[in-house]
Amino acid sequence: MDSRPPELILASTSRYRRSLLERLQLPFRCEAPEVDEQARPGEAPQALAQRLAAEKARAVSRRHPAALVLGSDQVASLDGQALGKPGNPGNACAQLHASSGRALRFHTAASIAREGVELDRCCVDTLVQFRDLSAEQIEDYVDREQPLDCAGSFRWEALGIALFRSLESTDPTALEGLPLIETVSMLERNGFTVLKAAT
Repeated sequence: MDSRPPELILASTSRYRRSLLERLQLPFRCEAPEVDEQARPGEAPQALAQRLAAEKARAVSRRHPAALVLGSDQVASLDGQALGKPGNPGNACAQLHASSGRALRFHTAASIAREGVELDRCCVDTLVQFRDLSAEQIEDYVDREQPLDCAGSFRWEALGIALFRSLESTDPTALEGLPLIETVSMLERNGFTVLKAAT
């Protein structure tokens, strides 16, 4: 009987998630999930993140039923309203102006699926308190880092840390897009050994 774990696929083409999963030193490959990421009417930000993580994992696992597929999604919210990726400098500045002096919550969900069925899931929340930022500081940051593909319009692992007053989370990697602490637990519950146990 073959005791090897199944192939691991990350249902994402995000360079951030790929880099995070590489930290675990497990063999895996990436594949685009190709799912509609629009929110449903009245859907809360956390529910949206969880649904999309599961849909991404299930979509890729249906194409590769023998593989174990990891999907993830992150939704930022301000006053309960979801913030998307800015896409251009004007939108990035507007998001940061709205966040200045306030708290922004990030919901980062992950899901594991096989044969089109979700097997495991998690969602980690991160609360980011922003400093009071001037228009000049915001424009300087956006111009220097161009965080146009990041929900919330910053990269906290780089210069974006200068925007914060504080950060609260059980897993700081969640803010980058994949909660590795919970992901390790999910993988181990589903047949992947990240660290070898003593014999």
